[in-house]
Amino acid sequence: MDILKRVNVVKRIVLGALTQNVGASNDYQNAGPLDKSEIKRVLIIRPNHRLGNQLLITPLVQEVEEIFPDCKIDLFVKGGIAPIIFKNYQNIDNIIKLPKKHFKELLQYIYGWLKLRSRRYDIVINVVKGSSSGRLSTKFSNAKYKFYGDDEDNFQLKYTDSEHIAKYPVYSLRYSLSKLGIKIADKEVPSLDIKLSSSEIAEGKKILQGLIDKKEEKTICLFTYATGAKCYTESWWLKFYDRLKTEYPNFNIIEILPVENISNIAFKEPTLYSKDIREMGAVIANTDIFIGADGGVMHLAGSVKTPTLGLFSVTSLNMYTPYGNKSKGLDTNKLSIDELIGEMNRILLA
Repeated sequence: MDILKRVNVVKRIVLGALTQNVGASNDYQNAGPLDKSEIKRVLIIRPNHRLGNQLLITPLVQEVEEIFPDCKIDLFVKGGIAPIIFKNYQNIDNIIKLPKKHFKELLQYIYGWLKLRSRRYDIVINVVKGSSSGRLSTKFSNAKYKFYGDDEDNFQLKYTDSEHIAKYPVYSLRYSLSKLGIKIADKEVPSLDIKLSSSEIAEGKKILQGLIDKKEEKTICLFTYATGAKCYTESWWLKFYDRLKTEYPNFNIIEILPVENISNIAFKEPTLYSKDIREMGAVIANTDIFIGADGGVMHLAGSVKTPTLGLFSVTSLNMYTPYGNKSKGLDTNKLSIDELIGEMNRILLA
C-alpha cells in the first residue's frame, strides 16, 4: 500500500470517528410539517468522483424530480463527471464541484465549501449515510430539512433490495418525507439513466454500424477490464470469448476499451476507444447485451437501458448489482461459464 493510500485509510478512520454523531436522524423533526408545494431548491450531496458512484445517484435525482417537479436541484460532488452525466436533466440547476485531490487545489476546495454554505436550500439529502464528508457537508449546508440517510426503520425487512447503493437513498428519502406528512407510493425505484437524446442514440448507432460486419444481426458488447481485484484475468476472458464464438457464431461482438487501452481478449474483435462518456454510452445503447465486471462502465451500460450482466467476484452483489431492463449481477465464484451462457440466452434468445 503506497503512502497516499495509507493516508486515505487513516483519514477515513479518523473522520468516521469524528462524524459518527454528526447530524442526528431527528434533525428535521422539529422543523414542522413539510409543504410539498414550497420545496423549490434541493441539494443532493455525493462528494465522490468515480463514474459509477455518480451514475448511481441518478435514481435519486429522478425520484426528487417526480416528487417535487417544480424544484431546482443542485449537486455537491467531486470531479468533473457530473455535468456530463446530468447533461439532459432539466431540473439540475447547479453542480458544485470539489477537486478530486483537494490537498493539491486548496483554494478550489475551500471555494466549493463556501459556495455550499452561501445558498439556502429547502431540503438537503446526504446520499451515503456512512460518508464522513457527506455528513459534514450536509451539516454545513444551509437548509431547513436535512436528511442524513440513517432513518432505516427496518428497511431490510421491508425491502430486500435496500442494501443497494442506488436504491437505499430513495427508500430513505421516502421514509423521511413520510415522517413529515408526505406519503409516497410504494413502487419500484427508478433505474439508472443518463437520459441519452435521440440524436445521441442515432450517432451511437452510426458509430456501431461502422464497427460491425453483420448489420442485421444482434451485437454483444464486452468490457474486459476493471480496476484492481475486480478485473478478471486474460485467461478467463479468452475462455469465455471462445464460448461466445461457439454459441453465437452469427452475432457481432464488440469490445469497449478502457482509458488504459487494454483488451483481455487480445483485440480479437472490433473495439471502441473513447473518452467521451455519452458517446460510449450511446454505442452501448445500440447493442443487445453488455457483459463486464462490476465498475463504472457496467453502470454506464445499465444507465442507457441495455440489458447488462455484471460479473462479481470480490465486490458486493447486493450493493452494486445492475437492475432493470433484464439486467442482473452474477457471482462468478458460484456461477460457471455454462450458467453465464444460460443467462445470456435468457436475454438474447427470448
